[in-house]
Amino acid sequence: MSYNLFLLAFVLGMTGTFHYGLQVSIINSPAEYIQSFIHETWLKRYGSSPSAEMVTLMWSLIVSIYSIGGLLGSSCAGFLCVRFGRKKAMLLSNIPALLGAALMGLSRLCGSFEMIIAGRLFSGVCGGLTQNVHIMYAGECAPRKLRGLIAITASTFSALGKFVGFALGLREVLGVEALWPVLLAANAVPVLVQLLTLPFFPDSPRYLLIDLKDKEACIKAVKQLWGDGDHMAEINDMMSEQRAIGGEKAKSVRDLLRDRAVRWQLITLLLVVSCIQLLGANVVYSYAYSIFTKAGIPPAQTHYVSLGIGTTEILSTVLCDSFFWVPYCSVALVFIFIMSFGIGPGGVVCPLITEIFIQSYRPAAYVFNGVVNWIQLFILGLVFPFLVKGLGNFCFIIFLTYCLSMAIFVLLVLPETKGKTMLQVKEEFNRLNYRGKKGQAALEQSQCSVVTVTRL
Repeated sequence: MSYNLFLLAFVLGMTGTFHYGLQVSIINSPAEYIQSFIHETWLKRYGSSPSAEMVTLMWSLIVSIYSIGGLLGSSCAGFLCVRFGRKKAMLLSNIPALLGAALMGLSRLCGSFEMIIAGRLFSGVCGGLTQNVHIMYAGECAPRKLRGLIAITASTFSALGKFVGFALGLREVLGVEALWPVLLAANAVPVLVQLLTLPFFPDSPRYLLIDLKDKEACIKAVKQLWGDGDHMAEINDMMSEQRAIGGEKAKSVRDLLRDRAVRWQLITLLLVVSCIQLLGANVVYSYAYSIFTKAGIPPAQTHYVSLGIGTTEILSTVLCDSFFWVPYCSVALVFIFIMSFGIGPGGVVCPLITEIFIQSYRPAAYVFNGVVNWIQLFILGLVFPFLVKGLGNFCFIIFLTYCLSMAIFVLLVLPETKGKTMLQVKEEFNRLNYRGKKGQAALEQSQCSVVTVTRL
C-alpha cells in the first residue's frame, strides 16, 4: 500500500476535522479577555457599562455562532461535492476559513467585538464544509480493508485540533491578554498548508468512476493512492455499486427523508450522530474552564487541566483542605468521560456514514448529518451556561439518559459493517427497511425498477 493514501489523510485533516476541533477548544483560553474586551468596547461606544447578562449573552453568541456557520456550511457540502468533486470542494472551504481568521485577528485593532462574531461565523462555514467533505473524501479514497482506519483519522484530527487549541491557550504560548487575537487567528496556518499540498492529490476514485463515469481517471487515482498492484477487485466493487445505482443521480435531502430504501439507515444516522452532541463531550470542550472552576480547581491551573482533555481523546482515538483530592476526582471523571467518547461515538461516527449509505445517497446523508450536528451544537452552546446555573452538579443527567438509550439501540439494531462491501451492508438494512409481505413486495418492485433503468 502506497504511503500517498496516508499523506492524503494527513493533508485532509489539516483543515478538515482538525479545524473543527481547534475552533471548539481555542475559544476557551481567551474567554475572560474577550469578555473584558466586550465590556470595554461597549463602555467606549455607548458611555455606559453593559449589564452582566448582556456580556454573558454576547459571549454565548460568540461561542455558539460557530454552529450557525457550521449549519450553513454543511448545508452546502452536498451540492459542492457533487458539482465540483470532493477535492475542489475541500479547497473552496479554505476561503471562509481565511476570511474568518482575518476578521478575528483584526478585531481588537478595529475595536469591534462584532468582528469576532463574524469571524466565528465564517470559521463555522469552513468547519461545516470540511467536516463533511473530509470524512467523505477520505472514506471514498480508502480500499475496503483500510476504510475504517482512514475514516477514523478524522476523529484523530478532531481530537488533535482540540489538544492544539488547549495547548496554544496556555499562558506560556498565546494565552495572554496581548495575544488573544493571534490565538483566534491561528487556524490560518493549517489552511495555508492544505492550499499548498492538496492540489497534488487526485479526487476520490469512487467519485471519478460512479459520478463522472471516468474509469481511466479512477484507475490512475487508485494507483497513485494505493500504489502498484492488482486492485481490480476493488474497482469491480465500485462498478457493482454503479450498476446497483442504475445511473441515478445524487439524491437530495428530501429524497433521503422520503425513500423507504434508506429509512433505517437514516434513523441510525440521526440517533448515532446525535451522540456527538447529546453525550455532552463538546459542551465539556466549549466550557471546560468554567466546569473545572466550579469543580474547585484553582483558576491558575485550569489551563493545564483542560489540556488533559485533548490528550485523553487523542490517546483514546489512536488506541480505539483534607479533602483536597475531591476536585481532582471530578477532573478524572471528566477525562474518563472524554475517553469513552473518543472510543465510542467520536471514533465510530466518521466511518459510519460512508459505510451505511451507497454513493447516490451519501452526499445527502452528510448534509443531513451536518445540519443535525450543528443545530444541536448551537442549542447546547447557547443553553448550557444557563443549564449549569439551573441544575448545578446534575446538569449531565440529561446526557447520561441519552447515552444509556443509545447503547441499547446500537446493540439491538445497528449491523456490523467491518469487512463488508457497501452493497452487503445495504442488504443488512433491507431486512429492516422491507419487513413483512408488503415490504418484500416493495423491495422486489424496487429491484425490478433498477434493472430496467440499467438496461435502458
